Amino acid sequence: MLEPLAVVTSMLPSDQPRYFMGLGDPAGLVEVVSRGIDMFDCVLPTRHARHGTVLTTDGGLNLRNARYATDDLPLDPEFPASPATRWSRGYLRHLLLTDEPTGRRLLTLHNLAWLLDFVDRLRAAIDQGRFESFRLETLAVWG
Repeated sequence: MLEPLAVVTSMLPSDQPRYFMGLGDPAGLVEVVSRGIDMFDCVLPTRHARHGTVLTTDGGLNLRNARYATDDLPLDPEFPASPATRWSRGYLRHLLLTDEPTGRRLLTLHNLAWLLDFVDRLRAAIDQGRFESFRLETLAVWG
């Protein structure tokens, strides 16, 4: 994906917005931004939620995994702004496994909020001249 992107972006006018569709994870987001992409969209938050995966500071967590059955932690202890903070990983796992629609909704809301926060942090890193370190940190977790 990245090699053809470099070719294509070199042909696009630099004074026009550049759009990329269908990214799949935070590593992809930082990589396309590092290559001049300004806008993107994706089904990442909802697709991951449907499959029981949540976006966290430490990477993706698949709540369908049995190790979360009795986990009392919130989805991402380092992201207290999550709309799902008051429910534990174990309870949200239970909702998923019993096919309760509320579980997927809560995971979707969490993933959307987390991704918006991620993009805010990405933007701040660019503004503060520390994008490269942010990119490397993201790749270390998600790459």
